[in-house]
Amino acid sequence: MPSSLRSPCQDGFDAVLNFRDVGQTVNQYLQRKLVREGLLYRSGRLDDASCRDRHRLKEEFRIRTILDLRTKTELLNAAKKHQEKAARNSELGHIKSHDAAAEPLQIPGLRYREVKLTGRRFEMHLVRQLCWWSLFKFFFLFLAGYRMKAIAILGREVMQPRGLVSLGLDTLDQSQPEILEALESFLEPSALPVLVHCTQGKDRTGIIIILVLLILGIPTEAINFDYRLSDEALLPERESRLAEIREIGLTDEFGDTVKDMVPRVVAHLQDKYGGPHGYLDVVGFDGPKRDQLKELLIQ
Repeated sequence: MPSSLRSPCQDGFDAVLNFRDVGQTVNQYLQRKLVREGLLYRSGRLDDASCRDRHRLKEEFRIRTILDLRTKTELLNAAKKHQEKAARNSELGHIKSHDAAAEPLQIPGLRYREVKLTGRRFEMHLVRQLCWWSLFKFFFLFLAGYRMKAIAILGREVMQPRGLVSLGLDTLDQSQPEILEALESFLEPSALPVLVHCTQGKDRTGIIIILVLLILGIPTEAINFDYRLSDEALLPERESRLAEIREIGLTDEFGDTVKDMVPRVVAHLQDKYGGPHGYLDVVGFDGPKRDQLKELLIQ
């Protein structure tokens, strides 16, 4: 399958990156319709979405649920930046009724599910790997309100050495209650269409999308193709994203996808849990729930 294939949905937004219809991307790659289109979307954060972007999400794509996988720190930072932008524009006399900065951060009329995918157990898994002196500095900075500086210690000393793939596997092992909550959100009445996002829409979003597509029986190469589309889709904001990544102690490679992420996730699920279904049984997303998801999303 040519690597130039792109989902036609990922373009056309003013300030929403990495957006695509996952079903459409998978179907185009496989050249046959396996997944219902227009029900499962993914993207990067929506914090800077323009009024036109917001209108398109609601009216053109008919999205009903936003599944936000970010941490508490990320959500607090997003709210702070939105408030600062609104205040700055107001002082300059730029606020108008059609200005997105005048709107609430969450898009009115959509249902939001905030699932902190890298939750407390995941965080403690990382923290336990710090040496005693770094552990002291981490908690001192965190309790003093310097969240980003504390996180940067984890970034430099734990996350960076582990790399993106190992962190993804850690998420599978350590964030099982959060993964269950995320997957169950697809089954809620009138939840679909759903848009899944984190900050870049690449790693945490990627884990949830990988699991959903494995449940649907989608071939690994098609899942990998959808995952790798994020590299090109995130290019317009690459420099600003890299600045954010460096701020939390990570290297530039954390801004890209990993060539073998999907195969290694599949291998991990097989080796440790006997396969995706064994893993999902452990998580609590059992056979009847998987069948329900397939009924919703399979053609």
